[in-house]
Amino acid sequence: MDGSLTEPICRHEFEAQKLVTDFPPRITDPNKKMVYDIACPPGCGHRGRLVFSRWRSMELPETIPLIDLTIDFEARENVFGYEPPKDDTSVEWYLNFANYDLFSAYGGPLFAQDEMQVAEHPALGSLREALLGMDTGTLTVEENMPTPILVRGVERRCRIATEPNPQQMRPSGLYGNNFATAAAEAIELATTPITPPTTTNLIAIEAPAYGRGVYSLEEIRFITTTAYTGFAAATIESRLGGNRARTVVHTGFWGCGAYGGNRVLMALLQFVAAMGAGFERLVFHTFDSSGTESHQVAQGIFRDVLSSSAGELKVQSVLKAIHDMGFEWGVGSGT
Repeated sequence: MDGSLTEPICRHEFEAQKLVTDFPPRITDPNKKMVYDIACPPGCGHRGRLVFSRWRSMELPETIPLIDLTIDFEARENVFGYEPPKDDTSVEWYLNFANYDLFSAYGGPLFAQDEMQVAEHPALGSLREALLGMDTGTLTVEENMPTPILVRGVERRCRIATEPNPQQMRPSGLYGNNFATAAAEAIELATTPITPPTTTNLIAIEAPAYGRGVYSLEEIRFITTTAYTGFAAATIESRLGGNRARTVVHTGFWGCGAYGGNRVLMALLQFVAAMGAGFERLVFHTFDSSGTESHQVAQGIFRDVLSSSAGELKVQSVLKAIHDMGFEWGVGSGT
């Protein structure tokens, strides 16, 4: 990896209590205000420091040596749990399925993965306000190039149940457009404070959106470059100061909800990016049995790619072969 690209565009550290005090979040949706009040009751303290970094797009490696390269691939049929590591041997990162403008819809009625993540980690709203006040870039894509953003050490102060539960007044669940129209009592029942709060590390990257027909080779390269840059940046951040902890990345069907991405392709390209980034473990959260099936198809294709490689992956050749498989865009979920 080019040494000039192993430093971020910028890095800022924030003391959590001062951040939240000086830059209170601007929340206009009443249901999100209720969540915030449950997560951050009057007089509560905010611990630790948030580390924000924004990264230039990194060029994909020409080849990925397979000898002595070991990365664990794990599938879990669930959603992100943000469980803290069992010990100090791992640094765990979770994807934020970002908008190009980081956390830009956190205070309004939208409630997709990005907005849910901010609601459960309320200091992220304050982080956005601070960055805007500093005139620091909040874009995860700029001039058609990915510029991933990493946030390390943010408190998760509540969990929000979004699955359907008629007994708790959410017959259709709370995800997406259902959140804003839910009754206040449903929001209260769904929101559980986490005491004491845990801490989370995030990789914010935006996927391409609303494509049609067969994916172009340029789209495939852009997706892989975006994931690779975010993953590689997380590996670098995990090892700052000589830290030898294992890097673990949690991901899922990034860009496959409202954006209409192809589940098999988006999983497959993340596998390629993970191999290039050189970290130790990729945990893929498939959500349900349908997601698990898509993940298994992607894993099968990836195993075929590995078995046909003589000791190394030639990245551009692999991406060309994936393009030739003719993956097509899906239809956005409308959430």
